[in-house]
Amino acid sequence: MDNLDIPIFKKTYELYKTFYIYRNTISKQDRYTLGQRCENAILDVLENIILASQTPKSEKLPILERMSLKLNFLRVFIRLCKEMKVMDNKKYIILQEMVDEIGRMLGGWIRSNKER
Repeated sequence: MDNLDIPIFKKTYELYKTFYIYRNTISKQDRYTLGQRCENAILDVLENIILASQTPKSEKLPILERMSLKLNFLRVFIRLCKEMKVMDNKKYIILQEMVDEIGRMLGGWIRSNKER
């Protein structure tokens, strides 16, 4: 699959691996609620990257916009993790920086699909 070589996929893949490691530091009570929502959102973004990369350009935009929405949900969930003390500030900052970079990449992808 050539879509595994695209930078946004690699970055999101790394985000998942990082979150997976952090998940073990989350209390059991929060791991299966907020932690699970974060994990599912990251996996949804990964799935949508693969889907968008294999979709004709004329049909990409709705997928990319749905992915942007999922990324915004993830931002909120990660912020909640920090504010509810589910994770420490250091982990929060690392995850947030990764999500922000993915967001910038996605924004570029969306813009390039609108310029047709």
